[in-house]
Amino acid sequence: MTLTYLAVIGACIWTAILLLPWRPWATSEVLDASTDLTGDDLGDITVLIPARNEAGTIETTLAGIKDQGEGLHVILVDDRSSDGTARKARAIVGDNLHIIPGKPLPDGWSGKLWALEQGLGHVDSKLLLLLDADIALKPGILQALRRKLEQDGLQLISLMAALRMEIFWERLLMPAFIYFFKMLYPFRLSNSRFPWVAAAAGGCILLKTDTLREIGGFGALRNELIDDCALARRFKTSGFRTWIGLSHAACSLRPYEHLKTIWDMVARTAFNQLRYSALLLFLCTIIMMILFWFPFTGLFLSSTLSKIISAWAIGTMVLTYLPTLRFYGLSMGWAIFLPLIGTLYLAMTWTSAIRFWQGKGSVWKGRSYRS
Repeated sequence: MTLTYLAVIGACIWTAILLLPWRPWATSEVLDASTDLTGDDLGDITVLIPARNEAGTIETTLAGIKDQGEGLHVILVDDRSSDGTARKARAIVGDNLHIIPGKPLPDGWSGKLWALEQGLGHVDSKLLLLLDADIALKPGILQALRRKLEQDGLQLISLMAALRMEIFWERLLMPAFIYFFKMLYPFRLSNSRFPWVAAAAGGCILLKTDTLREIGGFGALRNELIDDCALARRFKTSGFRTWIGLSHAACSLRPYEHLKTIWDMVARTAFNQLRYSALLLFLCTIIMMILFWFPFTGLFLSSTLSKIISAWAIGTMVLTYLPTLRFYGLSMGWAIFLPLIGTLYLAMTWTSAIRFWQGKGSVWKGRSYRS
């Protein structure tokens, strides 16, 4: 009987998620490239790229920037790379590229934010594009970003880059990474004036330079591990408008060829999402079990009612995942693995917590960060 009750709770939660007016599972917030805007002068935009050992992707990233149009200013902060990142960068952009050698990392800063802070001092344009060194832009997307920012009266706009989904582990886990991110930070709420939800995707952010300086620059975020959402939150709490959406025109070049690579990427910040709270971790575990385990368990109970309720929960669960799979052109069959996917992400979250309790902190690009 207890399992039946838990299956009922799971079915109710999935039904509620499906019917929520802000539709966290939907893919309606989209911005793609506008070919009708190509050729516009981009002299009011500076592209700021923090790069640490990105020799494998920086050429493709800079080539995508070059294809956006004329007049762009490009600043690359070489964050003490040891793989020739700066040398490869110079060969692509040439005179339009300003490369800043990164200074040693001060205490209390993450590497990315410190690189961005150094670059900000050299920016004098109206608009600033924050672009990761592993993001490829398709022609016309920068003009589309600028147009939406201006027409909608925004101060910050960001795109969730399309992650690489080529091999088994990427197809299994990367769509779900975006799906779960949208569940945590519903785009419709983040894009509204609702004060309690703010999200941005750090790989591609266009913002107003003066507004960034008004909120204190990157120094105001220096203790944040999840700096993109912290930046959006800072903008919103200061009374400014933000927008986040999906896109096919900003693509991540970073491969995730092994489960361990994805595991470490998620474990780096997962416990931070729970505010390093053991209570929230426990509640998250219970909720994930109710959502992903008990509906399938209910299919094997003797009660016909339990089977019906469990089938409803599973069907509703699958329905919420289908839009994400469809958006990225993946087979709908991947949806049946959602309970397994949820279990893996829960295990990654526990790994994040265990590493935190062991004092290991978060490791990224050869640096360790402790909160």
